[in-house]
Amino acid sequence: MPTERASLLDTTTQRGYNSIEMKKEKDNPKPTSSFNQARLNIGEESCDIFAYKKTTSRTILHYTLCVVTCGIYMLVCYWYPALMMSVRFKPSSHEESDYLLIEDAHGTQTLKEIFGTHNEGEIGSLVRRTRYGTLEKVDSIRFFTYRKIRYIWYEKDNEWLNPADLDSTAPFNTIKSSMTYLTGLTNEEADARRHVYNQNVLYLPLTPLLKILFKEVLGPFYLFQVFSVTLWYVDNYAYYASVIVLITVVSAGLSVRSARKQERKVRNMVGESGTVTVRRNKEDIVVNASELVPDDIVVLPTDTFVLPCDMLLLNGTVIVNEAMLTGESVPVTKASLKEADECGPEVRLSSEHNRHTLFCGTSVLQTRNYKNQPVLVRARVLRTGFSTLKGQLVRSIMYPKPADKEALNDIFVFISVLGCIALLGFGYTVGLMVSRRETPAHIIIRSLDIITIVVPPALPAAMSVGMINAISRLKKKLIYCTSPTAINVCGLINVVCLKKTISVEYIFFCFQACFDKTGTLTAEGLDFNSLKGVKKDKNGKVQFTKEFNNLDPATLSEDNANLNIVIAAASCHSLTRIDGKLHGDPLELILVEKSNWSIEEAVDSGEETEDFDNVQPTVLRPPPEHASFHPENHEYSVIKQHPFNSVLQRMSVIVSTPSEHSAHEMIVFSKGSPEMIASLCLSETLPEDYMDIVNLYARRGFRLIAVASKSVHMNFAKALKTPRAQMESDLEFLGLIIMENRLKDVTLSIINELSVANIRCVMVTGDNILTAMSVARECGIIRPTKKAFIINHHKDEKDPLGRTKLFIEQSQTSSESDIDTDSEVREFDLKDSIEKSKYQLAISGPTYAVINNEYPELVERITAVCDVYARMAPDQKAQMISANQSIGAKVLMCGDGANDCAALKAAHAGISLSEAEASIAAPFTSNVPDISCVVEVIKEGRCAVVTSYAVSKYMAAYSLNEFLSVMLLYNDGTNISDGQFLYIDLILITIVALFLGNTAAANKLSPLPPPGRLATSSFYFSVFGQLVINIITQTAAYVLVRAQPWYIPNPEALDNTTTMIGTTVFFTACSMYLGYAFVYSRGWPFRRSVFTNWPLCLTVAILTVVNLFMIFTNIEFVNSAMGFVHIPKLSMLFIILAISWCGVFISIIYEHFFVDRIVAVYFENWLRKRRLRRGDTSIPAYERILADIGGSPAWFEQEVNVSRSMNRKETMESQL
Repeated sequence: MPTERASLLDTTTQRGYNSIEMKKEKDNPKPTSSFNQARLNIGEESCDIFAYKKTTSRTILHYTLCVVTCGIYMLVCYWYPALMMSVRFKPSSHEESDYLLIEDAHGTQTLKEIFGTHNEGEIGSLVRRTRYGTLEKVDSIRFFTYRKIRYIWYEKDNEWLNPADLDSTAPFNTIKSSMTYLTGLTNEEADARRHVYNQNVLYLPLTPLLKILFKEVLGPFYLFQVFSVTLWYVDNYAYYASVIVLITVVSAGLSVRSARKQERKVRNMVGESGTVTVRRNKEDIVVNASELVPDDIVVLPTDTFVLPCDMLLLNGTVIVNEAMLTGESVPVTKASLKEADECGPEVRLSSEHNRHTLFCGTSVLQTRNYKNQPVLVRARVLRTGFSTLKGQLVRSIMYPKPADKEALNDIFVFISVLGCIALLGFGYTVGLMVSRRETPAHIIIRSLDIITIVVPPALPAAMSVGMINAISRLKKKLIYCTSPTAINVCGLINVVCLKKTISVEYIFFCFQACFDKTGTLTAEGLDFNSLKGVKKDKNGKVQFTKEFNNLDPATLSEDNANLNIVIAAASCHSLTRIDGKLHGDPLELILVEKSNWSIEEAVDSGEETEDFDNVQPTVLRPPPEHASFHPENHEYSVIKQHPFNSVLQRMSVIVSTPSEHSAHEMIVFSKGSPEMIASLCLSETLPEDYMDIVNLYARRGFRLIAVASKSVHMNFAKALKTPRAQMESDLEFLGLIIMENRLKDVTLSIINELSVANIRCVMVTGDNILTAMSVARECGIIRPTKKAFIINHHKDEKDPLGRTKLFIEQSQTSSESDIDTDSEVREFDLKDSIEKSKYQLAISGPTYAVINNEYPELVERITAVCDVYARMAPDQKAQMISANQSIGAKVLMCGDGANDCAALKAAHAGISLSEAEASIAAPFTSNVPDISCVVEVIKEGRCAVVTSYAVSKYMAAYSLNEFLSVMLLYNDGTNISDGQFLYIDLILITIVALFLGNTAAANKLSPLPPPGRLATSSFYFSVFGQLVINIITQTAAYVLVRAQPWYIPNPEALDNTTTMIGTTVFFTACSMYLGYAFVYSRGWPFRRSVFTNWPLCLTVAILTVVNLFMIFTNIEFVNSAMGFVHIPKLSMLFIILAISWCGVFISIIYEHFFVDRIVAVYFENWLRKRRLRRGDTSIPAYERILADIGGSPAWFEQEVNVSRSMNRKETMESQL
């Protein structure tokens, strides 16, 4: 089946009035809580907007608070814009508002000022679009700009609207009728539109460096560093504080440099505006593309050209490459609006009309010629600037989804716990120093110093190291990431969706991933297997012929087969010739090559073709040896094509057989799914065993294409204007083309690896459900140890409640010998668990629609156990992903962008298979065209997640270790010296933390998932357990040294940091710091061995040598710089070293064996299963559902009172 191009790019995701999301909101609008609140539709999201207006009294209050609080109030307002809005402005209606507070779905708040434009010349020179696609003149316009999109206030609707959305969803008949006006705009009309739409540029000014810097340093953690450094300067730690200031400045500078680099990268991707030929003042003139406005008429050049905006094709045909936006590498043919079917006034422009839409950023490869003369192909500008589809890509990069709130909340909770420890130290310090009668100033400084030690200000930055390294490693594997925060999300994926346009369109995993592209799971394209035509028996009844393994009419005629099936196979396609080579869907290429027909995009002259809008029929010629089976001129002309539509499940062409005797004789050929084609055919043309034969091949996993035709007698003009539905009715069935679908070698192994890793695999396909089940069994989605069931419906039977009756029947499971390729896979399949279902369901799109509409109470349970979806329409894909997300699954989808933009964006993480480095469809783009990229992304995601957890534990352990050292020294009236602080924080901690995240991902996915959050019991067991080990280790050395007769006590001088006890504590702590590099560098199961991280190992080795050198030598310069007092006994040095290394050894044993194996595995699993049995809502819904219904599908029969009386034929006929 041809690639699903009918809805190649879902422009309804730009929030048109006919979009699914808009419909849901209109049916179930979110209630507003105040008179100044409204909803704003932005792309796929909805935001809350709150209206405010200025008042003099509130403005005075605002600036007074700024002065009185010395700017602290402004800082808090920067973090919480809602606070400033409530103080500075007064809530008002949107009609009277001056400012808006916009809060998106992620809780990010933005303040926007409202501007106004008034007529400067004649009254009525300003125009704006209406909901009906027409223009209305207005005296003034109120607008604001949010995320590069301009929104205008519509008084009658009492709503803020984006004019481009109204253009994108205008009544289709209104747009089509405007085709007759090809005179273009006047300069005045263009200027009027420019006031509303702005210039057609993706203007990305570089943010001033100072502004980037301020945004960076105004974060809470940078400000905490400012507080710490200020305190250290006051405390005479000038040298140390200066170095920290330098480090902070360098860190901020690197962040600014990274931000500027990203800005430049996006600007380079956008490119510069070129020139275009546009119709202005009834003349064709060349202008800069930035001057284009909606409704302009553009003349497309004949050579390669990058489109500067979204346009509607008015005449001719254009071949474009949309890989930059969608990942679809197959050239796409665009037809003019004149070829669109007639429709009612209620039909609006939508994704169904994408075959007439040219998208910004895509490349025009060819404009069709007529009789070898260039055609002035014209297009009407639809959307400009950031409202175009390319603009949407740029905005998605500029405004990515914020970091996971749960992860941020965990960080703040953890920091709060550390803060509580700091408060305990604060209280202890105050009490200790008060008892010593020290000065208040000294008490305050020392007490606050404890807080700066316990709470590591660099924690968030340190946690991003793993993510940065993961992105770098993925880039080397040709997998690019435009949203870094998505990396950590991929580590938590438990459902993967895979789509294959031919046989396997989608696959889902509970750690979920989705794949979309012909050849994703199977070998490139399909192989022709056989053909089964039809003939009439002696009684005139239609029956199937025998199988034929070629398209030779001579062979088919021996069995009296209808030879039109050969013409259909050679003509019913959307292939096009570019630079002398055929391009298009691989399946169609196979059929044309098998037929040996030639294709030429030129025609002989004819009166009717000359009169028709520059038509260029495609001429088809059979091979010379087949000439006797065709008309006298041996050629056919395809005069019109109805491209494949995934909703209609078919495509068709109108073929003319030009000759002296049959100028008006034409044939309509249609091909598509067996169910759909059968529904369009006359019943007397279908063999009686039609469904039996279809099911027979489907069960064997073959891809079936049904072919039908209809002869019509009409002229060219009428044939071209006749609605598609009329042409595709009352067809004559011609036969079945049987394609063989072979899996790629990598497919089974990848799905087995994902399955063993407890990542649930779910297939979504456009195929027959029996074919889908066959392929699912072959690739391992249907597991050999689970029973498989198919849910279906019968549209003519109702239950007592008037609902369509559902039924369930058992299907064949997969073969253990084929799927269980090794002992590990076999062990996984045999393993029983409360969290695993013992059966798998399959469902088709029509039945899925029935369940959603009539049995909504079953959706969650079916979603949890349904692993095969067949005959799914494009809009059902995103619906299915949302259903999995609603039960707590983390979903990843992999697709090529075609028809899947909404699904890719709906998933927690999406991978677009494309040659480009960035795609509109997903945060990840892979240049590797198979599903191995999914495993790589999940492995790197898991590695990044556990690395961020490990680094956070490392930073916490370091802070608590340093806190303990300071508390011990405070007891003696001393502290860590400036040199020691510098060595620990700058050399030991910074360098080790930098390389700690350098350990690569494991070579194989583990059955154990990483922790879903930072604040788990194992995390706290780790941090506080290490604290106890630290207390024992440092206290042992502390007590031992103090008990020696040669011990030199602190001379009680205020702030003396050159002490023997300080030296002892420093040496002990340094060994622990280096030991933590191995404590928190556990490899298995998500990372490779720490010994593969040679930069870290080398760093630790060098620092260990440096530590030993400082311990066992007595160099005056070193002692002076570091504040050491030499320990005279060599034996004591070895004892201190032994105590330290014993502490490190115990820490490693405690972390790797007790925490990682007992607490993280057994204890947390016991807690989880205990909560699961109790139905605790903290457990994801899908796990609770599986615990409830995972044993047997008996619950389904009890719910719907299923009937088993229908046979298979009735089952399949219910899908027609």
